[in-house]
Amino acid sequence: MTLARLTGVTKTFGDVTALDSVDLTIEPGTLVGMLGPNGAGKTTLLGLVQGLRAPSSGTVELFGADPRDWRARRRLGSTPQETALPPTLRVGEVIDFVAGHFPDPVPRDELAAEFGLTDLLRRQTGALSGGQKRRVSVALAFVSRPRLVLLDEPTTGLDVEARHALWEAVRRQHERGATVVVTSHYLEEIEALARRVVVIDSGRVLIDDDVASVRDRVGLRMLTLRTADAADTATIAALPQIVDSRAGADGATTFYTDDADAAIRAIVGSGADFHDLTIRGATLEEAFLTLTAKAHS
Repeated sequence: MTLARLTGVTKTFGDVTALDSVDLTIEPGTLVGMLGPNGAGKTTLLGLVQGLRAPSSGTVELFGADPRDWRARRRLGSTPQETALPPTLRVGEVIDFVAGHFPDPVPRDELAAEFGLTDLLRRQTGALSGGQKRRVSVALAFVSRPRLVLLDEPTTGLDVEARHALWEAVRRQHERGATVVVTSHYLEEIEALARRVVVIDSGRVLIDDDVASVRDRVGLRMLTLRTADAADTATIAALPQIVDSRAGADGATTFYTDDADAAIRAIVGSGADFHDLTIRGATLEEAFLTLTAKAHS
């Protein structure tokens, strides 16, 4: 059964259109990364799936029912962008309180161990750092053993080590059966976690595909090389086969092209003095930036 479905969904706030005729389905067993700039509509979309808002037009289903019906939300876990925890309660008390709303919650000590919270169980949440509060908030999304989990910017405020540890915990939860939707500003996070990528901009779904296909559909190849001098770099940058270039901190220059074979032939034919040529495809970040730039052109 489809876990969540949006069909022709538009959501407006006064004169602002946050979502514009969005069609989207979330199937069991997927780990979906949702990308988009600030204001793209990602949080609004998750809010509709959670039943926090109603669409202006179109339909939203959660487990085949209206998400505003509390019974549809019993198998849903979520972490909002903003973390709000009762400041005087201990972490263990918060976990127990949330767990008490569900028939078969994850035991407190098991959940704490999974998300690195064991040493924090007796700490009041008001005394936690922003990153620690974020880890508690993400852990609470999984306390009910949900079938679908929505994580909105889950690693905001975490350092690199804590972020990677949280990724591992989310992967383990996914392997145990949770379907997960993650929004993030960290493109490496989506690349590390997701198998399916949904790119949203200006309230529209620009692309919905697997990570490799998102890169491939952009079609960019990156040629990184070193030149003898600035004149040779300028000669290569001016070739019609080169669509963009970027100087690296290590003295190399990366040239972007949609036809690597033709670009290499043109570089050789230009007479420019170059060496240390490497070729690779675009990263997810470069693909994302290209896709959103095309949407506004």
